[in-house]
Amino acid sequence: MKPYRAPSWLPGGQAQTLWPLLIKPRPLKLRRERWETPDGDFIDVDHLDGPADSPLLVLFHGLEGSARSHYAISTAHACKAAGWRLALPHFRGCSGELNCRPRAYHSGDAEEIDWILRRLHAANGGRKLHAAGVSLGGNALLKWAGERGSAASELVTGVAAFCPPLDLAACGHHLANGFNRIYTRHFLTTLKAISASRLQQFPGLFDETLMRRAINLYEFDDAVTAPIHGFAGADDYWRRASAKPWLKSIAVPALTVNPKNDPFLPSRHLPTAADVSPFVRLEQPESGGHVGFVTGSFPGNLDWLPQRLLHFFLFETS
Repeated sequence: MKPYRAPSWLPGGQAQTLWPLLIKPRPLKLRRERWETPDGDFIDVDHLDGPADSPLLVLFHGLEGSARSHYAISTAHACKAAGWRLALPHFRGCSGELNCRPRAYHSGDAEEIDWILRRLHAANGGRKLHAAGVSLGGNALLKWAGERGSAASELVTGVAAFCPPLDLAACGHHLANGFNRIYTRHFLTTLKAISASRLQQFPGLFDETLMRRAINLYEFDDAVTAPIHGFAGADDYWRRASAKPWLKSIAVPALTVNPKNDPFLPSRHLPTAADVSPFVRLEQPESGGHVGFVTGSFPGNLDWLPQRLLHFFLFETS
């Protein structure tokens, strides 16, 4: 496929990030399945069904995303057209219903990724599947692949990540400044609402005052994400959950697509060939925004990301 290039009528990383929200396709009807987790909680997995012997793509969503995120909807349409099956797992609390246990999800949740992939692999008759992730989901997936090394090939043909925040500290601090604060406010609105509900379930789980005072992701992660998931604080969480240090350990075909104008992660923090294993293909187009990838004449379409996914798994993982 040709490298991504934004249309001339949609300049700038901010516009390329926000425009897809206005043109996302109509969702397909998916089949929802509820799984009980090993610790007595649940997740919901939405399925696009098809012939049992057709390829299966697993797509992990981003922060506060879901099967109704624009990239998930466009990928579902592409999979249906190609005759592929699609599984869209929701991280805990992201499917519209509060989860049952104190833990939620986080950017480095490789254990949850592993459990989901193993269950899908078993349900797929032991056949390998294709695994992809967007933003937070992409970071968690790459970290999983790095931690598992060559053992990842037992479950997947390869992994693909679009706009993963590979350096969480660089990403978190960047989102606290300038226009980027609009994204932070958006995330905090839903994160605080869910966290307040979780406190009603589990009083004393974290400091409510600090949670409500948080004005950026660092303060929220320091008050909520870190203590819930066993990190010493935001600095410890961001360091240990970042996928960038694990890219050298990946031993399955891997694709990472990080536009240089992504408002979430400054280009100076992107990995170079020296930072990754020979299995990792780095694509760093000049444009694209954060999971934007709009193409075509006005008002544009969102087919580039899913077509890049299909092409990678069809032709670049053998």
